[in-house]
Amino acid sequence: MMSLDSFFSLVKKGLTCLAGLLVLSLFLFLLFIGPWPVYRDCNYQDAPYFKEALRRIEMNAAMSEITEEPGRLRAAWAVRCITPAIGTPMAGYSERPHDKRSQGVRDDLYVKALVLSDGRDTVALVGADILMTTLNVAEEVWEEVGRHIPLDRNHILFTSSHTHNGPGGFAPGRLAEYSLGKYDPALFALIAEAISQAILEAYDHLAQSELAYGHVEASELIVNRVHDGPVDSLLRFMVIRKETEETCFVVRFSAHPTNFKEEDMDLSAEYPGEVCRFLQENTGAQAIFLGGAVGAMGPRPPEAEDVSTRIRLMGEALGRKVLDHQDALSFQTHVDIASVGLSMGMPSMQVRPLSSSWRLSPLLSHIVGLPRTAWIQAIRVGDLVFLGLPHDAGGELAKAWAEEAKSRNLEMWITSHCVAYCGYLSPDCYYWVDLEKDNYDMFYEFRLMNWFGPQQESMFADLKDHILFHLFPQDPHPIRLAPL
Repeated sequence: MMSLDSFFSLVKKGLTCLAGLLVLSLFLFLLFIGPWPVYRDCNYQDAPYFKEALRRIEMNAAMSEITEEPGRLRAAWAVRCITPAIGTPMAGYSERPHDKRSQGVRDDLYVKALVLSDGRDTVALVGADILMTTLNVAEEVWEEVGRHIPLDRNHILFTSSHTHNGPGGFAPGRLAEYSLGKYDPALFALIAEAISQAILEAYDHLAQSELAYGHVEASELIVNRVHDGPVDSLLRFMVIRKETEETCFVVRFSAHPTNFKEEDMDLSAEYPGEVCRFLQENTGAQAIFLGGAVGAMGPRPPEAEDVSTRIRLMGEALGRKVLDHQDALSFQTHVDIASVGLSMGMPSMQVRPLSSSWRLSPLLSHIVGLPRTAWIQAIRVGDLVFLGLPHDAGGELAKAWAEEAKSRNLEMWITSHCVAYCGYLSPDCYYWVDLEKDNYDMFYEFRLMNWFGPQQESMFADLKDHILFHLFPQDPHPIRLAPL
């Protein structure tokens, strides 16, 4: 029989172990979760990662031959179908259970590549009916394409329609699984191979061509979904026409393809697919959709009895606007082409799920697979510049940046999800608003999903300005240049 002293000794050891376990749990919580102190200023301009990004921009831009005497345009395009088998995971909507597989196919999904060359520099634009371009897909494409033709990560701009009813499972990791479902190497291979083969085929069929670009207002089909703020409402389009009269339309619009909801389990390219279908059926041409600056931008389709019909009507309305305005275009046969693409480091993670006064531990980013580097890409085609950002790029920012570029006689198309997803990029002015007490949608997009904290707008604006300075060195009125 246990003595009283032995009993108290056992209880003491138990309490000591419990206290130690509580202390250890508290330590691990503080180490990996939080609360960690926040910073109000990023001080990115003095950071080594930012200075290195400026150096890489200058170095990579120097690889292109930028001249005042542009060469003869050559162009080609190619298409691959990427509709996966029914029952494979679908990307998008965290509310959608990851084991809930696609149940049908409303319309096929495609990867389309456009290759452009001025005889000295060659670039590729990729439009894919997927949620986003992940780093593993991009790396596989860079490697495969680079084995056959002289295009590398400096020359290929990835975009996605951002459909939430496309294939998932094409990237490993906890964070990827949350958005894309369980990793399936076969789905990764399907998408990476389709992109690679489309680029290679287009490159092999380059022919003398002409191009023109324009834009038209489409404010009735897009809405700021988080507050009464500005809208990136211009439908931007480009027409490329070969000497053989073969034609390709390139369309860019910023409304989120979220007409279908999480309960809709059929694969679909959503309204971007309907835009392409309408243009193809009414012209016999090819059509490529490039996702725009979808941050805070929601779709506003025409009224109809069911969502599928609303999606079709929205795509047709956008396509009809392109056709109605193409006669006013002025075609060019000679354009200067240049490109910049680079990875860059990012500041410490600043995810603030509950309060503006504390943040999650930066160490948590390593556990969940938050990217440690970002990717930024720009392609110049004459006075048109495509800027690919690794975010749900904010539509409000895209509108302001494009208007600023227009004042310099430049046309700027900002696209989202350009490799290594880094959350939302929103105006800095909203970051410190007391969002918890106002609007949850604003809190979600401007704070919670702004993973890298305050001054992200300022940092990427500086990077954008630095890119424009080097891609357009003849510009007599350059906008502000990021400090060296």
